[in-house]
Amino acid sequence: MATSTSKAQTGQGRRGPSRAPGGEDTGPRRVPLLHRLDVKGAPYAFIAPFFVVFAAFSFYPLVYTSWISLHRVELATLDLMEWVGFDNYIALWNDSRFWNAAANTLTIGVLSTVPQLLLALGLAHLLNYKMRGSLFFRIASLVPYATSVGAAALVFTMLFERDFGMINWAFGLVGLDPVNWEADKWPAQAAISAIVIWRWTGYNALLYLAAMQAIPAERYEAAAIDGASRWKQFTHVTVPGIRSTIVFTIVLSTIGATQLFGEPLIFGQGPNGVTGGADNQYQTLGLLLYEEGWKNYQMGRSATVAWAMFLLLVLVFLAHRLIQRLRSRTS
Repeated sequence: MATSTSKAQTGQGRRGPSRAPGGEDTGPRRVPLLHRLDVKGAPYAFIAPFFVVFAAFSFYPLVYTSWISLHRVELATLDLMEWVGFDNYIALWNDSRFWNAAANTLTIGVLSTVPQLLLALGLAHLLNYKMRGSLFFRIASLVPYATSVGAAALVFTMLFERDFGMINWAFGLVGLDPVNWEADKWPAQAAISAIVIWRWTGYNALLYLAAMQAIPAERYEAAAIDGASRWKQFTHVTVPGIRSTIVFTIVLSTIGATQLFGEPLIFGQGPNGVTGGADNQYQTLGLLLYEEGWKNYQMGRSATVAWAMFLLLVLVFLAHRLIQRLRSRTS
């Protein structure tokens, strides 16, 4: 009896998979090929547009610019290239205009970035408190960022105008002499920095505000119980809590300062005027790139300046990573 039962079971196993009482096949099924492709390929299809756009508008121009920088190319005849190797880089290294533009970029970057981030941090701290009209003030802080570079630079150019500007008019009311904002080096750089500060302070303030609102309220309650004042809560709770956001804004501001172009260009009376001042007293790397390519028609040199800017950003990034590693080891 047991032998017949085992034979029946063996025969049933040979015939095929078992069936449910309703007649449905409960055995393993082959997954269709299209279904497997959909499951495995869908994530790549979703992220593919980003890589296509990045390759077309970022990676390819970067590679092509590096290729142009190794040639002598004029703007009118882009199809005619003469191989010069690293001669453009050697000439740029020995060009005093490059070092002057690099120094101006550094000083304008410091003059605009440091006050900008400090003001943004203080503004975000004020907006973090509950007060009437907080939504209005948060939206208003984004208005300068939404304003175009051209409009903001034109308005500030009129404000800092030597003979009829409002800034010199206000100086006259308190008995101060008028300042030639465009002709002198440091006043010109301060005026350009004021444009950058006005445009980007609100944007960075909202970034800081979002990070502050993510800090748990229990930290402030514990600090208050320990007797910490508002200032100590800000320095010992708020600032450490948004440290990653502060680093992020510093990196963004550094990139923006290196690529500064629109503000000094319009401050210097636009593309038909003198780019960077009569003595290049506020010429940035972005203006030098524009001058080499679109005024001197030397696209090879212009591409070399672009790659020099890129390499400077890479050096800044590597220096930042090195400082972070040293701090982590010491701590």
